[in-house]
Amino acid sequence: MLILKIIFGGFFMFAGIMHIIKPKFFKHFIPKGLPKLTVNYIAGLIEFALGIGLFFEETVSNAAIGIFVLMVIFLPIHIWDATKERPAIGSKLIAYIRIPLQFLLMYGAYLIYQDSLIIIM
Repeated sequence: MLILKIIFGGFFMFAGIMHIIKPKFFKHFIPKGLPKLTVNYIAGLIEFALGIGLFFEETVSNAAIGIFVLMVIFLPIHIWDATKERPAIGSKLIAYIRIPLQFLLMYGAYLIYQDSLIIIM
């Protein structure tokens, strides 16, 4: 499970940093009517913090739950993106591949959470 924590931690930290240094890439994922830059930075900071949280035993269970919840929140956004004429992610195929990927990320977060409970007990 250590490998999964390292992969997820690195992935979410990287994604969080990308939200900060490449905000234009993410702006098309954020629905109209929301303050795009603010939402983008907040999402990036949350992703980064959750990624870091996976590296510390005291916070790993909360970080895993946070990642799971974040993926649930992001799922409708990815479905919405896939249904657009021009998805923000690029092609329709990639947009549709991202939907099951969300479930894979949720499952990974669940596995990390389950493993953290075993360590606590």
